[in-house]
Amino acid sequence: MRAAVELAASGTVLVVTKEAVSESNTHYAQGGIAVALQGRDDVALHLRDTIAAGDGLVNRRAAEVLVNEGPDRVAELIEWGARFDAEGGHLLRTREAAHSVPRILHADGDATGAEISRSLAGAARRNAAIRFCEWTTVTGLVARDGCVAGVDLLDCDQRSWHVGARAVLVAAGGAGQVYSDTTNPAIATGDGIALAAEAGAELSDMEFYQFHPTALFLKGAPRFLLSEALRGEGAWLRNEKGERFMERYHPSLELAPRDVVARAVALEARNDPDIESEDGAQGHHVYLDMRHVRGVDLHRRFPGISAQLAKHGLDLHRDLIPVRPAAHYLMGGIRTDFNGRTSVRGLYAAGEAACTGVHGANRLASNSLLEGLVFGARAAKSMLNDELPPHNREASGEPSIMASPPEEAIEAHVSQLQKAMWKHAGLLRDEGSLNRGQAELAGCETQIERIAREGRTSRRLREAHSLCRVANAILCSALARNESRGGHYRSDYPRHDDERFLRHSIFGRESRVVFEEWN
Repeated sequence: MRAAVELAASGTVLVVTKEAVSESNTHYAQGGIAVALQGRDDVALHLRDTIAAGDGLVNRRAAEVLVNEGPDRVAELIEWGARFDAEGGHLLRTREAAHSVPRILHADGDATGAEISRSLAGAARRNAAIRFCEWTTVTGLVARDGCVAGVDLLDCDQRSWHVGARAVLVAAGGAGQVYSDTTNPAIATGDGIALAAEAGAELSDMEFYQFHPTALFLKGAPRFLLSEALRGEGAWLRNEKGERFMERYHPSLELAPRDVVARAVALEARNDPDIESEDGAQGHHVYLDMRHVRGVDLHRRFPGISAQLAKHGLDLHRDLIPVRPAAHYLMGGIRTDFNGRTSVRGLYAAGEAACTGVHGANRLASNSLLEGLVFGARAAKSMLNDELPPHNREASGEPSIMASPPEEAIEAHVSQLQKAMWKHAGLLRDEGSLNRGQAELAGCETQIERIAREGRTSRRLREAHSLCRVANAILCSALARNESRGGHYRSDYPRHDDERFLRHSIFGRESRVVFEEWN
């Protein structure tokens, strides 16, 4: 959306999205947006926190761009109508894990992403140069003479057609649905990353998946995100014995970096034969506890979370809330420079689908919404300024009706893939588990390719292809990095190996992984 607004001053922009414009990872972001609005010292501190959270791999130049340009992007958003929570004319700020000071702006308590989406969509819809193509799937990127020059589309009525373009920006978010347990909505299937890889673009840092420490853990209930802002407001984590356990893992306790907290929760939840989770895995309960918090109306501060918990008879003021980690955010993605350029001409990327190295091995909480604004604007400027060959920019040919493949069969293979990735390439990994993950993935890929050879297509088949490609990149990259760092933890290599791996992984053709320094 931010890129579309920037581009609209110079031409016609088409925004394609699989569902309604409002349905996105951004929309569901609860905690807030991290931004330094208190001058140069505040910006420098935000940079320091970002680099510290990234566990040695943050690209400093990318982080400098993020924190320096962030204040202007947020001020711009407020001008467009974003309403962040304020009191007495001053914006309210909260603190989240690994932040040294409160700098998180929020809206409607815990609906910051929805407010940002609303204001951006409003700005875009007011511009006649921006057109929307909703409930439509991109099934392929079209290249001519080594340059991306358009896309193939499939709408919800199974009509397929081609649209030419001077340049294409992938801003399709993450890939949480590659795992069975995720905070991401159903649309987050890694399509943009997979499409770029199929077009020859390099991927980077795909082994670094961030698992949010606190997702609601109830049998039969979705893994609903319980924002880090809860811990920012004083929530504690307790194990089955009622103990606060984070002191055993990090001096910052519940406000330690996300990878540390997530592993601590996972380790505390292991090996109790008396408790069985929904997927059959056994372990202790772990709880989020806010019963001690005073002076905060938790229902008012977290209205969305409170309403969701109430559906299950739970209350933040009264109850221990059962939690487990869930796949949340991909630090890796399509390798880009600081201006959204990929390794393929005419193809750009921004947001969670992209990898500038700004998050390193572990994203600092609430930097993701800021990343979308900052690098979306930068990518748009590159799309306008780069010299690209002219192409036909209109839709070509009459839409053709495509036959649908058997959706039930696709769904079964996708479910198998998700469970395999959670089991073998989740929070705790080793060489044996990753190899088993690759073997199970190969079986899923074979079955999905068999369905594709029937000559039919659908959104779900495209998503299945995307999930396979993303899963392969994660597994190969995780196997290649024989160390533990940030969101990538290898129990067979539990320590850092800076001599060999203080570098970014680059995943390219033929599933080859190399390590390079970017900084």
